[in-house]
Amino acid sequence: MNASRFQTIRLDIDPVGVARITLSRPDVHNALNPTMFEEVGAALDAIEADPHARVVVLTGDGDTFCAGGDFRWQQSQREQDRASRIRSGVPLARLLARLDTFGRPVIGRINGSAFGGGVGLIAVCDVVVAVDRARISLSEVRLGLVPATISPYVAAKLGPSYARRVFLNGKIMTAAEAQRYGLVHEVVAAADLDAAVNAEIDLALSCAPGAVQTTKKLVHFVLGHDPADNLIYTVDRLADFWETDEAREGLSSFFDKRAPSWHPKRGEGAR
Repeated sequence: MNASRFQTIRLDIDPVGVARITLSRPDVHNALNPTMFEEVGAALDAIEADPHARVVVLTGDGDTFCAGGDFRWQQSQREQDRASRIRSGVPLARLLARLDTFGRPVIGRINGSAFGGGVGLIAVCDVVVAVDRARISLSEVRLGLVPATISPYVAAKLGPSYARRVFLNGKIMTAAEAQRYGLVHEVVAAADLDAAVNAEIDLALSCAPGAVQTTKKLVHFVLGHDPADNLIYTVDRLADFWETDEAREGLSSFFDKRAPSWHPKRGEGAR
């Protein structure tokens, strides 16, 4: 899908390799619908196909990050049979799984409040910077619904205690509470949001792309396997990476006291 044909998002990839996906339905607070699922997936396809794209920033248009599922789309599911409802739920589940394991670091630029599915999007980001005015809620139970497809990712970030604290009552968290619970990493004033996100971008771009991708897979693996499997997997990955061009370049640049080849040149591109 051509980026110029997107209806619900914007995709921009700058010369430095920063890909920005902006949820762009501000008239409905960037609510999620099937078109948005498809278009975010197409944006990820474009990013994967671009060897220069090294980090993803996920944000929203306007004053809200994401209000969750579009009510009209959700209401339409009441008239469907069970098989159709299951088919309707799969696209978001697949998109969250893909973002969670995406081969580039995903930075959440949380420009405003998030509810329901929007909280799921926050949970699959690797780094999350939120404005201090943001309010965040797993609001499904207040509507007689359940936070089903987002639950694996949100619960993993919150842990058992805080997951129960906010899943079961639809509690509206401040950004500071979400940070304390582990869902958000940094909370800043709106005027400081871009500077804080740019600092995270700089950190990401200072690292070897292949090493970052492998390390993200490594984290997922070791958190889901027992010590015996982890021993084999981690030793194998270490042995593999000693043979890579990135390892050679990294060590060479260290001893030569120069920036490695993957580090952006000063003044290159724009954020």
